[in-house]
Amino acid sequence: MSTISRRTFVHAAAASVGTFAILTGRAKGAEFSYKFGNNQPVNHPMNVRANEMLPKILEESGGRLEVRVFPNNQLGADPDMLQQLRRGALEMFALSGINVLSTMNKVTSLYGVAFAFPNYDVMWSAVDGDLGTYLRRQIEKLGLYAHEKLWDNGFRQITSSTKPIKTPDDLKGFKIRVPVSSLWTSTFQSLGASPVSINFAEAYSALQTKIADGQENPLTLIYIAKFYEVQKYCAMTNHMWDGLFNLMNSQAWRALPPDLQAVLANNMNGAVMKARADLVELNKSVADDLKKNGMIFNDTDPNEFRSTLSRNGYYKQWKETFGPESWTLLEKYSGPLM
Repeated sequence: MSTISRRTFVHAAAASVGTFAILTGRAKGAEFSYKFGNNQPVNHPMNVRANEMLPKILEESGGRLEVRVFPNNQLGADPDMLQQLRRGALEMFALSGINVLSTMNKVTSLYGVAFAFPNYDVMWSAVDGDLGTYLRRQIEKLGLYAHEKLWDNGFRQITSSTKPIKTPDDLKGFKIRVPVSSLWTSTFQSLGASPVSINFAEAYSALQTKIADGQENPLTLIYIAKFYEVQKYCAMTNHMWDGLFNLMNSQAWRALPPDLQAVLANNMNGAVMKARADLVELNKSVADDLKKNGMIFNDTDPNEFRSTLSRNGYYKQWKETFGPESWTLLEKYSGPLM
């Protein structure tokens, strides 16, 4: 599998714009024309690989299925796109299970429990295995269809404009931007911080205007979103992993005949796997890029943060919230979390 290097993924994104223009010209007579919305920047591996699959879907469907990509919240903030998806105005949407989706069913955020996964090997075995199957069934209860593979949005790190975050004590009273999610808010409240829930599209301006002094995101997204312009320190905490489900409006999915369902699913899952490999390569060098842009890095001890969470009742609270069946499935991969 070829991957997109740090130097080439921006160019690949630019090339995909040209591909999109050609594709829309060819696909005017498509039997099915679906929109794929997401909140990632246009040059994120998700959108590079998603745009790359468009001509393949058109060709393999014999011109019957056209997919158009709308990155960077072009169709609205996540809550807006989720509403559009549910009513059928949007056919496809990449969304975190920890984000607004969890306001409809808290269990979709199960994989985001802080410090549940120590590394990618453990995490992929979970979300590509029984845990992922279980979560997709929960999503089906919401009247949505979820494709098999989740996009990798990365293990998350904490950045700050005011001071390095080395221990949980450094988070006491710290104003940190988090996504709109009860799990994210709970995590940082349990660590002593003062989380501020802000959608990603407004995160940069919130940091710039000091509504928040810090934020947390994967390194690749910190770099692509240019948070280094408004943040000075980066703590390598790996506190949570986040991924995005490829969601579909159920009626739009069922409207496709089986052969087109197979074309779409194979290409979507294939694009996800390529984007996962891209992020592995990008993460090898993106820390150096951030350092060149002035960010100061420090390591942390995950056991200190995990102990603080446990002492403050975080794991007990979420075990009760998710229920014993869900928690047992999570601990099948994470090990005991109490």
